[in-house]
Amino acid sequence: MKKRAIISVSDKTGVVELARELVALDYEVVSTGGTYKVICEADIAATYVTEITGFPEILGGRVKTLHPFVHAGILAMRTDEHLTQLKELGIAPIDLVFVNLYPFRQTIQKPAVSLAEAIENIDIGGPSMVRAAAKNYQAVAVCVNPERYGEIVAKLKDGSLDEATRLSLACEAFTHTAEYDAYISAYLQKVTAAKELFPKVSLLLGEKIQDLRYGENPHQKASFYRDFGAEGAGIGTARQLHGKELSFNNIVDINAALELVREFDQPAAVIVKHTNPCGSALGKTLCEAYVRALEADPLSAYGGIIGLNREVDTETAKEVAKLFVEAIIAPKFSAEALEILQAKKNVRLLETGELTANQVGIDIKKVNGGFLIQESDSGKVGINDLKVVSNRQPSKNELSELMFAWTLVKHVKSNAIVVTKDRQSVGVGAGQMNRVGAAEIAFKQGGEKCQGAVLASDAFFPFRDTVDAAAKAGITAIIQPGGSIRDEESIEAANEHGIALVFTGMRHFKH
Repeated sequence: MKKRAIISVSDKTGVVELARELVALDYEVVSTGGTYKVICEADIAATYVTEITGFPEILGGRVKTLHPFVHAGILAMRTDEHLTQLKELGIAPIDLVFVNLYPFRQTIQKPAVSLAEAIENIDIGGPSMVRAAAKNYQAVAVCVNPERYGEIVAKLKDGSLDEATRLSLACEAFTHTAEYDAYISAYLQKVTAAKELFPKVSLLLGEKIQDLRYGENPHQKASFYRDFGAEGAGIGTARQLHGKELSFNNIVDINAALELVREFDQPAAVIVKHTNPCGSALGKTLCEAYVRALEADPLSAYGGIIGLNREVDTETAKEVAKLFVEAIIAPKFSAEALEILQAKKNVRLLETGELTANQVGIDIKKVNGGFLIQESDSGKVGINDLKVVSNRQPSKNELSELMFAWTLVKHVKSNAIVVTKDRQSVGVGAGQMNRVGAAEIAFKQGGEKCQGAVLASDAFFPFRDTVDAAAKAGITAIIQPGGSIRDEESIEAANEHGIALVFTGMRHFKH
């Protein structure tokens, strides 16, 4: 009896060559629908599946392979008991299964695709055959990837399609069906608004964008994945227009720059190093904002990442081109600005499209043996939400400055202190083990510019020492969450020094 292979594929890549090779190897090729038509048009002998099942394709093709003559042929172990049953029922074993599934993911990526069209592209018979063949890998080889056709044919020719290879193919097959079902689940959760933020079982679905040269360090391997269904302006959806390949650290820093700069409505610029904003500023124009961001810390800006929240124009491009930076991300680049910046061979230029406000999503952190999921930190407070706890009321300008500083400190690693003046960062203390230490770093960086400036702290003051240090540096107003058992000490210190102190009632730890 001839060995039998079933071919039923949505992606017809290489299927004619595959069928021709299998026939040459004396396999009976069984096929369905469009695949059968393609094989026959190439003048290759094939058996239509209905000749095997004795039952027509029905329900518009929804049912064609869901039949015992197909599934028993695939699932039968090569034991005397199973083979005897097959013989008694007139069922021939199936030795090879080549199947890939209806293009569900491609379908739902079409603009304005309907739910009905998406549902119709959920494959039933295909995954059933794939799973059956993978389960019975000891006797059956299953292939879901057209790129492996040549390898399998070569192994059939030299007799090396062994159990280890079949197990490898089975693993790839189960991964394929798991991915397929995950796309269906994610899509239906999205269209029905039934997605749980913290489900009992979390399915993280991402599509590989690229393999990276290495991770944080050269000895670490890494790849970059985009969230399924990612929309809007983000590092995962940005287009790289120019420059070297992105590195792992580039991607992390670019994301940090984008997420901060998108917080502002007026022209804004931020320069990021190691995920922290070393220079940030607003301006009447984008160019002014960039120049002021650079002035905030020109030493740290070298080799940094620039985030801009407006289309990059000629004037801004000329200024940016004076500095060595790793990457620039912005909503858009004018043609002339792009030409200017492309003269710098290696600088990476990324375009996001129109920026929208930060979306409420999830933040994931991996730990050894598990991972943590939380809502992304999209919390905001407005001027009317602030609680003035000092005797001195902040001026209108101080309130606006405090809100600017508060926006910045949210994006600085905790313990975080940010000092700003005239909508420009003056000093940044990031990631310190104690808050007063972070403040001292910010004051040292700011120097005389701290006179008349404001200070933001991402979390409350456990002691009054930071307020005392701020007064000594010349700070006139402070914004912090409040909530310490020693808040009264900080309030008392602020009153002693004539500092305006406001509480937000919200902290922004960033670990």
